[in-house]
Amino acid sequence: MEERLGVFYGVSVGPGDPELLTVKACRVLKACPVIAAPQSQSGEQLALSIAGQAVDLDGKALLSLPFTMSRDPEVLAAAWEKNADLVAAYLDRGADVAMVVLGDVSTYSTYCYVMERLKQRGYPTRMIPGVTSFAAIAARLGESLVEGREALHVLPASHPDQLAGLDLPGTKILMKSGRELPQVLAVLQEKGLLDRAQLVANCGLPGELVCRDLRELDQAVGYYATIIVKEEAP
Repeated sequence: MEERLGVFYGVSVGPGDPELLTVKACRVLKACPVIAAPQSQSGEQLALSIAGQAVDLDGKALLSLPFTMSRDPEVLAAAWEKNADLVAAYLDRGADVAMVVLGDVSTYSTYCYVMERLKQRGYPTRMIPGVTSFAAIAARLGESLVEGREALHVLPASHPDQLAGLDLPGTKILMKSGRELPQVLAVLQEKGLLDRAQLVANCGLPGELVCRDLRELDQAVGYYATIIVKEEAP
């Protein structure tokens, strides 16, 4: 009789507030014997910290997955393969693995890089959707993102070439804006968009920062900063 392979789950934990985990996300985390968590070079495991406030993870096997911030394709590919190997070691024993992911698992998610490699190897995978950072930020600001026929554009500000998307009609979401903030502000100023831009950093986390006028920013913001640029009202 063929032995069962474990399932690799990607579990969205939202941007910071543990109350934003879905019922399904909590159920999967409770059921899986192994919890995988991305680990930054500084050792931070923010997604795991958020999940641990919503679900009792005592007794679970914890698998840390180190990720690099390098933009070198070869370095990145080697890191994804190494993490896939770490997860596969549990899946081969029939243990289900739940990888916790900030925001939503389908949006700039580290899970997907590992998932694609494991799918190619024949392992079953499942994605558990959740609250994106920009949806939580719009709620924090008390504003809609789009209405009627307006378009919504999600741009990674960490890649400056993507800022050309600010010329598109509709609402623009500038994710990962923190480290590129001076350049982003300069581009917004140049395009006359500062009056329509708002920023939230560390949404739902300690140290949350809400800035409705980017001209008033007098401090550095962290990596988890998102800017919303609304389309001008007709």
